[in-house]
This record gives sequence, structure tokens and C-alpha cells, in this order.
Amino acid sequence: MRVLLVEDDRMIGEAVEAALVDAAYAPDWVRDGQSAIEAVAAQTYDIVLLDLGLPKTDGIQVLRTIRGRNNAVPVLIITARDAVESRIQGLDLGADDYVLKPFEMAELLARMRAVARRKGGVAGPLLCNEVLSLDVCARTVALDGQEIHLSAREFALLHALMIRPGAILSRGELEDRMYGWGSEVESNAVEFIIHALRKKLGNDAIKNVRGVGWLVPKTR
Repeated sequence: MRVLLVEDDRMIGEAVEAALVDAAYAPDWVRDGQSAIEAVAAQTYDIVLLDLGLPKTDGIQVLRTIRGRNNAVPVLIITARDAVESRIQGLDLGADDYVLKPFEMAELLARMRAVARRKGGVAGPLLCNEVLSLDVCARTVALDGQEIHLSAREFALLHALMIRPGAILSRGELEDRMYGWGSEVESNAVEFIIHALRKKLGNDAIKNVRGVGWLVPKTR
């Protein structure tokens, strides 16, 4: 999943960015509100982590601008502003959830997963078809009930496909969900990861639609 982290505190930003990478997310980190507005306009994100006390443009204005452009990207506010009025304002302007600093990374990641599930119309943490089961919380994958170990990149790619079984994702869309800014992407990275996944999960686990992209079948 591609995540925009909007945080001007370097220590917090570095810690959150590292935790996101460890959790197989692809984060882009900006440090002011204007950069956040420009990033959301230029890139499609699965979720935005938005601080409120930002230089150049306040986080509330960033949120107002995002929603004013009819962009429905999930926004999770992370801030030290604990006044009830601030929380109400953020939620009324279209934020999906609110986390107060200081916070535990485990809680932030859990809230991100919950927001992503609501966006995808999925009630629980399991993504399944008749063959594969992917547990977003435990970061595990099972094939016909048997757990299979995947690397972080393999899990990220399979997760992107499992969110909507049957939906085709292109190479560019898969790269967007696996790599953040500054990450070096090999020209055949997606094909290499899919080849590795097929060796572990079977050739039929991921289908190729020639010239278009790849999908995880809805059923056998």
C-alpha cells in the first residue's frame, strides 16, 4: 500500500517511516502542508497520515483542500492537538480517524488497517479467495490452509492483488503500491516477484492478462 506521511517533526517522521517500511508499506514522507497538497494531486495513495501543526499550510487546510477536490483517499490524522473541538473539526471535514501523539506504532498500524478495510468494504482482517488467505494483521499467507512464508515485497504485491480478487492491476499500479519515493525499482521487479510468488503458491495463484497486468482469481 502506498502511504503519504505528512509530518514536520524529523524524529517522529523517521520512526513512522521506518515502521511503515517494516510493515511492508511504501511510504512517501513530506514535511509541510503545501508539499502534501502537491503530492496528493500528483500521486494516488491508499492512505494519508496527516499531522495538523504543519509549516506553510496547516493540516486542516490540507484536509479541506483534499476533500474540496473530491479526493476520497482515506485520511488518518496524527497530532498533538487533543482538544475535542480539533477532533470534531477534522472528522467533520472528512478525516477517517484520529490518533493523538504520543502513540504506539502498533495502534497506528491497526487503525490504518481498519481504515483500509472500510475503504475496501471488508469487515475483517482476512482477504480470501477459495485458495489463498491473507491475514493483514498477522502478515501471514495460507495456501489451502497451510501457512507460506513471504518476503515483505512478495506480501505487499499479493496484498495489492488480494484486496480485489479478479481486478487487474498493471505493472505501474503494482509498483506504486510497493515502492515509495527514492526507492530503486528494477525494470523487471514486478515480474521477478510474481515469479517468486508462483513458485511458492502455484502457477495459477496469479494470472497474467497479456499486455494489461495481473490478477488473483476470485475462485479456482
